[in-house]
Amino acid sequence: MLPVTRDAREPAESPPAPPPGLFSRAYLATTASFAAVMFLTGFAAMAVMPLLPVAARELDGVGLYPLVAGAFVAAGLLGGVLGGSWADRAGARRPLTAGVVLSVVTLLVSATSGTVWQLGVGRFTDGIAAGLVAVSVNAAVGQSYPDRLRARVLSLMSACWIVPSLVGPPLAGLVAGWWSWQAVFFALAGLTAVPAAAAVLLLRGRPGRPEQPARSGQAPEEPGSAGRRPALSAALAVSAAAALTQYGVTAWDAVHLLCAAGGAALLAAFAPRLLPPRTWRAAGGLPATVLLRALTSGAYFTLEAFVPLLLTTARRVPGTVTGLAFTGATLAWAGSSWVQGRLHHRVPRHRLVAVGAAVMAVAVAVAALCTVPAVPAAVAVSSMVLAAVGMGLAAPSLTLLSLAHAPAGRQGYASGAMQTAQNLGQTLVLAVASALFTTLSVLSDGELPAFAGAFALLAVPIGTAAALSGRTRVRTAATGGQPAPRPSAAEAVSGT
Repeated sequence: MLPVTRDAREPAESPPAPPPGLFSRAYLATTASFAAVMFLTGFAAMAVMPLLPVAARELDGVGLYPLVAGAFVAAGLLGGVLGGSWADRAGARRPLTAGVVLSVVTLLVSATSGTVWQLGVGRFTDGIAAGLVAVSVNAAVGQSYPDRLRARVLSLMSACWIVPSLVGPPLAGLVAGWWSWQAVFFALAGLTAVPAAAAVLLLRGRPGRPEQPARSGQAPEEPGSAGRRPALSAALAVSAAAALTQYGVTAWDAVHLLCAAGGAALLAAFAPRLLPPRTWRAAGGLPATVLLRALTSGAYFTLEAFVPLLLTTARRVPGTVTGLAFTGATLAWAGSSWVQGRLHHRVPRHRLVAVGAAVMAVAVAVAALCTVPAVPAAVAVSSMVLAAVGMGLAAPSLTLLSLAHAPAGRQGYASGAMQTAQNLGQTLVLAVASALFTTLSVLSDGELPAFAGAFALLAVPIGTAAALSGRTRVRTAATGGQPAPRPSAAEAVSGT
């Protein structure tokens, strides 16, 4: 038999076209929209954070600094719940747009602050905006990109903070020193109004929630599972409880103790309604992933709150040094996030979470060491940088794990649960650390032992996160090492 040969006139088969990337025509507009929002958010956040200790001191509210810092987190609980349910109903575009616009308004509220209480209100409204933006972006990533691009998208979102981290803190410190911290808030409101408008225009016309094809054999959503939409009343109660708890731990008189007890009771009653069942038991899958977000974020946020306070009050370093700490931390976070994006197919996500927690443990040890007077105060800056390296590995990995564990069409629910857990973790860890800080400040002669106790406490959530990281792994099929079918709604939240 003669071999079969190709006719010379027959065209050769062309190689398959490469799959579209982040900046291909299919994804360019969406990627540009998210990048604009992240740049806007990053610039405002990086310029504001170093100013909060200065503002609290000038408003005679250093004792209420944990409340000012915690108000942002408390409101993020409400914003996260609103954003998650809104994104599932109508797509991520609308809550994302609302969060971008609201973030500009909150800067004006803070800029006109004459008391520390008004500053707290400004931070509270800013937390609502931040919760809307964070949940909407994570949900949009799940709705708009295939799995092969999601890690790259999250890396890009972190990279969008690089320029704000380089420019924001030093510039804010200079303006606050030459003029006032209020001028920085006013300037930020004016500067971010134009990018906010541009982001809104870019987001107009972007596709809403995509249609999710029904899969045969998928169990219907059941009450108490992922199909449960957290009630707005529960979100409001948890936000109020978080604020009460943060205020209650700032002193030990009867009124503060009553507020702390009431806040703790409300959290115990309503917080479980906003999280997947069995979250506090670290059930495998989405519940464990949500819990680890709470632990790692709580430890990092508390470190980020206390290190600048240590530098500003106990060690008396210039404001520019504090600003450089935030700059270095943001660059470190972006760099390690870029690394995790390139390790998507090489290292299991749950192992990156464990490595990130280990790096954060080293950061906490460095921060505690800086409470020794003989250690240079500038060494505390490295603790924030190391902690950011750990979070740059852990946070995007947990986000991707949550999307992998999310039921089909419920990325908004999973993202909302992650945001709620993040804010709950930040509230609870900061509250316990603040209570310990307040107690040690009264019992000891100076502030440095109180800072040392607060830093030592952070070893507990970080160690727990490292130990439980294996429970977040994505299950694989029995053959071929391929991912198992996406779980049903009930399975995803129960960990069964």
